[in-house]
Amino acid sequence: MKLSLRLSVCLVLLTFLVSYCVHGQFNDQFKDDEFADFEEFEDPDENIMKESLNAPPPNVKDTWEDEPVGVNIEEDVLIEDEEDADFEHFKDEEEFEGFKTAKPDPSSKQEAPTITIQDIPMHLRSNWDSYYLELLMIAGLVAYIINFITGRNKNFKLATHWINTHRSLLEDNFSLVGDDGKQEIENSSLIKESENTFTLWCSGRSCCEGMLVELKFLKRQDLVALIAQMIRPSPDQLSISFDLGKEDMDSFVLCVAAKKTASRLVKQINDLSLYCPERKPGDKFNLPSSFNVMSEIAEVSSSLIDSKFLTLMNKFSDLIDFIHISDQYSGPKQTEETTLTKLPDVKRVMLINLNLQMGTLGIMETMDEMKPLIQFVFYLLDRVKRFRLSREAKTKADKNRHRVEEAFLKTTHVARAEAAALRKEEKRRLEKEKIMQEEDPEKQRRWEEKELKRQMKKKTPKMKQLKVKAL
Repeated sequence: MKLSLRLSVCLVLLTFLVSYCVHGQFNDQFKDDEFADFEEFEDPDENIMKESLNAPPPNVKDTWEDEPVGVNIEEDVLIEDEEDADFEHFKDEEEFEGFKTAKPDPSSKQEAPTITIQDIPMHLRSNWDSYYLELLMIAGLVAYIINFITGRNKNFKLATHWINTHRSLLEDNFSLVGDDGKQEIENSSLIKESENTFTLWCSGRSCCEGMLVELKFLKRQDLVALIAQMIRPSPDQLSISFDLGKEDMDSFVLCVAAKKTASRLVKQINDLSLYCPERKPGDKFNLPSSFNVMSEIAEVSSSLIDSKFLTLMNKFSDLIDFIHISDQYSGPKQTEETTLTKLPDVKRVMLINLNLQMGTLGIMETMDEMKPLIQFVFYLLDRVKRFRLSREAKTKADKNRHRVEEAFLKTTHVARAEAAALRKEEKRRLEKEKIMQEEDPEKQRRWEEKELKRQMKKKTPKMKQLKVKAL
């Protein structure tokens, strides 16, 4: 019995030991996967995808060199694996052109090829055609700079030559030559306004308050203007303007000008368009046929155009551009966009515009030959000083000025009314601001009542009272 008991105990222990070993082996198999029970429900495609992601990238060369895996050919039947179908494009030879398919021999010891770049100098002379635009631009800039320097120097040389030629004549007629009162000028030299414009102011003479000489040369420093000058020639010009006082001339307007210049002046200058718009041929006054005469009063033209005037006009007809004498000079006409509320300021002037080139003579030779013409300018100034209108001519001149003033007032009536209304409104606004700034409420109240009565009176229609006589 003891023996049987021992045997039963040994069997129990043996059974327990065997079961423990079997259970421990089963746990070791599935201890890393908690969801091992669900392995049989996973999709085989997902397993393949996981393996392909976890696996290292395939070697392209090995794919080209080795035979495709999973492809079995048996009795004209081709079976392809799904994994090989995904990498089928690696087998296409047209996708990888230029790659060597031969496997390199590891035993061969070949050095890597080296690329040697030779330093070959590029000669500019062999590629001039590639830089023709840049070369043209550089040549144009050089030509412009050279022309600017030479043209500027030539204009300055011409201005200096003119003042040196006529210095003695100017000093004989004026006490101050080259002084405009605004800046100091050394040695009575010209004032350089620009590269082609020079001015000279003279004062200290009877019959005028001052004389302004303006030399307007061609823009020789500008290459573009020089080319335009070749297409449409124009001469250098000398402009002389005298400022006259009220006692230095009577009331009249007279202009003698070349035909082209006369048509332009009538359209652009205000006093000529208002007082003497009619252009008369110069033949009626024994002047060259290339001139026109515009005179407000016939008495003026017949008196001022004397024998000496005719002699100089016929001799220097190529040099004289226009002679304009006026007591109503106000400059160019205002544009239509400009609205005037009063007559423009006028002044008494004598303007002479001369050309600085005559026929085949050069500009410097012309400057030397035109000295008598400058003397004639001073002679004409003295003639204007001594000339006086007759009583009938004076009455006619006054009527003309009164007529122009009335016509201007009629045309600008609306504009003047609007300007007056604006001034009244501005005055009323300033008065209101002044009242409101004060601290007296009673004064403000009285002003408001006054303003209200004014507004009511303005809105009330005006009534006319008629008186009827009793029978």
